[in-house]
Amino acid sequence: MALLQIENVTRRYGALAAVEDVSFSVEAGEFFTLLGPSGCGKTTLLRMIAGFESPDAGRILLDGVDLADIPAEKRPVHTVFQSYALFPHMSVAENIAFPLKMAGKDPATVRTRTREALAEVHLDDKADNYPHELSGGQKQRVALARGLVNKPRLLLLDEPLGALDAKLREEMQIELINLQKNVGVTFVFVTHAQAEALALSHRIALMREGRIEQMDEPSRLYSSPRNRFVADFIGNINLFEVEVKDAGTSHLRLAAPGLGEFAALPRTGIQAGKHGWFAIRPEQVRIGKHHDVELKNRFIGRVRDFLYIGDVTTYKVELENGTVIEALMANSDPGRARFFEVGDEVTVAWRHDAGHFLDE
Repeated sequence: MALLQIENVTRRYGALAAVEDVSFSVEAGEFFTLLGPSGCGKTTLLRMIAGFESPDAGRILLDGVDLADIPAEKRPVHTVFQSYALFPHMSVAENIAFPLKMAGKDPATVRTRTREALAEVHLDDKADNYPHELSGGQKQRVALARGLVNKPRLLLLDEPLGALDAKLREEMQIELINLQKNVGVTFVFVTHAQAEALALSHRIALMREGRIEQMDEPSRLYSSPRNRFVADFIGNINLFEVEVKDAGTSHLRLAAPGLGEFAALPRTGIQAGKHGWFAIRPEQVRIGKHHDVELKNRFIGRVRDFLYIGDVTTYKVELENGTVIEALMANSDPGRARFFEVGDEVTVAWRHDAGHFLDE
């Protein structure tokens, strides 16, 4: 049996369905992420698991027990918020020890578990400091230690890294992965940052307008999106409106207005005449001088713009018909910051088995 089971849960605010008929399960020891744009229902769902709100329909079960009649403070669940929610008048050790004292643990247990929690987040030397003396990353680690000190069955994390700068956020992502592995507690993580979700999660549920659009491992969510929304939300992608001209067993022949025809992977149940979208990632698109690119799906254009970001450069290539295609190129040559200039004529191309036809 899964540790957490969400069964047909709905939460409404008047006519608005913040969460509508959502079902999924989370296994013990899993790092599970609820991902989606603002207002998609992910935080409302987290608050219902925590007990801060109640579903209008459906059930939430933990270890097979319905949580409906169990108040938030009695659930073996802890929530870590973006705002840290630390007590400014308490030291780091006192902040971490607070849940244990509230639970009525004896002083020896409080001291032992607080010391263990400090060690888990590498803050042994900050036990006597106060929150105002800590960096953002240290405050976040104190909040995590406080969440873990009671050894909850489930740790809920609501945008916990949202207030950190980019470098510190990346460091804390690694800390979170290692911490989750070491303590073995199940994490349910809420974020709108798709790169963060891909980096941290065992599985991701991508939400839109109160429903789950796709639930999968990060690599499958990225490489095999179910529909246009998923493809567009996860990472950068090229999307072309297309019509299926031929649907064979080995390939699809697609036509994009102004772009022409090209080959793509076959899809069961797709027939000629079907309209949809072709989605291909920039890293799947080759860019080069004409003689350097020999793939069948190839088009000529000019570099309209580029973005150099250290390890890679993303090129925007405008074709003769005005279509813009993004192509990503690794900066592997030492000392060369970029390979093409704005205005250069180039060829963009991709393999017939790259990208996906999406019918919705």
